[in-house]
Amino acid sequence: MNKLLLTTLLVLCPYLAMGQSNQKTTRKAPLIGISCSHPGRSSSTQMTYTESVIQAGGTPILISITTDSLVLTDIANRLDGIILIGGGDIHPSYFNESPIEQLGEVDSLRDVYDMALIRLATRRNIPMFGICRGEQLINVAFGGTLYQDIPTQHPDTTVCHQQQEPSSIPTHTVHLTPGSAMASITGQTQLFTNTHHHQAVKQVAPGFSVTGWSSDSIPEAIESSHEYPIWGVQFHPEALATAGDSISARFFYFLVQKAATYRHAKEIHRRILSLDTHTDTPLDFDVSYNIGTREKTQVCLPKMREGKLDGQYLACWVRQGPCDEENSLKAIDRVDELIRHIYRQVEMNGEQCAIARTPDDLSRLKTEGKKAFYIGIENGYGIGKDLKNITRFHDAGVTYITLCHTRNNDICDSSSDTTARWNGLSPYGRKVVKEMNRLGIMIDLSHAAESTFWDVLKYSKAPVIVSHSSASAIYRHDRNLTDEQLRALAAHGGVAQACLVDEFLNPDAKKTNLTDFMKHLLHMVEVAGIDHVGIGSDFDGGGGVKGCNGDNDFINITVRLLEHGFTETDIAKIWGGNFLRVMKQVQTK
Repeated sequence: MNKLLLTTLLVLCPYLAMGQSNQKTTRKAPLIGISCSHPGRSSSTQMTYTESVIQAGGTPILISITTDSLVLTDIANRLDGIILIGGGDIHPSYFNESPIEQLGEVDSLRDVYDMALIRLATRRNIPMFGICRGEQLINVAFGGTLYQDIPTQHPDTTVCHQQQEPSSIPTHTVHLTPGSAMASITGQTQLFTNTHHHQAVKQVAPGFSVTGWSSDSIPEAIESSHEYPIWGVQFHPEALATAGDSISARFFYFLVQKAATYRHAKEIHRRILSLDTHTDTPLDFDVSYNIGTREKTQVCLPKMREGKLDGQYLACWVRQGPCDEENSLKAIDRVDELIRHIYRQVEMNGEQCAIARTPDDLSRLKTEGKKAFYIGIENGYGIGKDLKNITRFHDAGVTYITLCHTRNNDICDSSSDTTARWNGLSPYGRKVVKEMNRLGIMIDLSHAAESTFWDVLKYSKAPVIVSHSSASAIYRHDRNLTDEQLRALAAHGGVAQACLVDEFLNPDAKKTNLTDFMKHLLHMVEVAGIDHVGIGSDFDGGGGVKGCNGDNDFINITVRLLEHGFTETDIAKIWGGNFLRVMKQVQTK
């Protein structure tokens, strides 16, 4: 069979299978995209790559070489995993160096294509495995550097990194870091493997760790140290796997398993409603901002699509100031301004999104192919001293109000204030609670002092929410909820939304990662019950951890939930079902 025919069949095989109407079952194997090399103006790869994927239970899909961004985006949206294969040298301009004389042959078209694939896969958190050149590409794409020529730039080399023996024959030893993903995948801390490369990782990229070394200290394996699904090796496990090496085959079983979970997560998000209940993105809504483009903010429509998020709360946050008449009026004006900015962003992108006010709106907009934006007010200081403002903001689309922020106000005491003003709700605060109950606006107790929390549960006739707080039992912070509060909130029919602010999750905020967040989320589920927990990121207001730092990363939480054994029903509750239930109860007056 010639190479062109083989390539065509590999690209089309899953689609040909779909056309066989007499088949009783459809293969649900994850689709693993495999990058191509570019010999003689063709797009092709060695069969060892495709056979390794098939052997591991995946369906290989060759990604034709092109620089058409729309085509590559469409392909990436369908993939569940990706392999970046070996090949020639990478042009040193990608790591801000000039070529040296010993640089090997480069292919500028393939460099552009490969970098585009990495960018698309990373934005979608598609599990990605780089082999040889693929590992080098990953390192360069994230800001690392390469040796352009190992013998010239690493003169202490004692290993021949371009073996003359066939790739199916191992020739050197790689030492793996104990406890690393690579050691876990293989069950080994030493591998006897092959080597065919001219360049190599020099300075590892920020956010990555070298977890494999050759005896002459050349990096042989890298992996994300920020908990993203990205791994790379300098050797060629595909050649050994297809020759019968069970250890090398484990790399492909691992990738296919990760891809299968990722695929499952995507399928779940197609069926459920997902909602992030707190962000501060409106603070960035200046005249040049457009939420319909991929902005630097953690929240925008393209990132929502990449992370499979259906709805987003946009909070109108106002800083706490003096509680006098003049400053209260300024706070009201600021809320009005932020609401206008939200409506302007939605009007600019009316084909992609709309304002939502009820639980049914989220379902309807998803059916229409649109994203939903709900409006909240963060800090009751913004309603001023007149209850009529609550009605006015309700009519403008506000569906929850966070009673306070980091300082006490006219309504209640804050968890972050060092002195108590009211020892809970003020007399005016009790009226605010009653009015919000009457109008069907949810009461948000994030930022509230414990005394305020207990007062609200006493006076509110409707369930309440905590839009972005985590578990005090995991890390004691004034913004987190005690187990007693979690149980009481659940008994009152409410919901607590686990938060992604690093300083709420870990005493060493700089080290906070997705694993830390999951500890809080799992504890909250254990204490409050599966019907009373959700997710509120606080993106663009301090939220974001390694492994989940924007709307596009939300799929990683779903993957983790699946890995922890949660069912689709449970995941649907966490991702919005519980919060929407409370919203419906509050709005049903």
